[in-house]
Amino acid sequence: MPALARLRNWLTGLRRLSVAWTRVHVRLLRWSKGRLRFGFLFGGDMPVLALTTTGRKSGERRTTVVAYLDHGDSYAVVASNAGSDRAPAWWLNLRADPNGEIDAAGERTAVRARLVQGDERKQLWQRFVAANESYARYSGYTARELPVVALDPRE
Repeated sequence: MPALARLRNWLTGLRRLSVAWTRVHVRLLRWSKGRLRFGFLFGGDMPVLALTTTGRKSGERRTTVVAYLDHGDSYAVVASNAGSDRAPAWWLNLRADPNGEIDAAGERTAVRARLVQGDERKQLWQRFVAANESYARYSGYTARELPVVALDPRE
């Protein structure tokens, strides 16, 4: 088997494992009401939440785990995708439909996403880098500015 085919197969297997682990992690977060979380895998020991969006192409509900910071009554997240040039699917979904749902600290909340800009973004970005230095590295991996997103509670 050619080397590229082996690499493709390995990456496909890795992707399936990642999807399966995310599903398990979401279930653990919900079942434990936020007490069992594995932030060290996703957010450098930052708190994590389960974010549910509507797929922009499929229309299906999709849930993933992201690290967050409290931001007043809202939650702030970074669409880093580990420094990839491609934005994470959850951010593309929220750009198409900003309404979502989160499970954080044992509470399920309907949210509306908004891109954070200006001084608010600068302050949040500094907080993210202070909480997890990986964000500074991620920003050096890509030419895109990593979006900082506020998830504001909907009424």
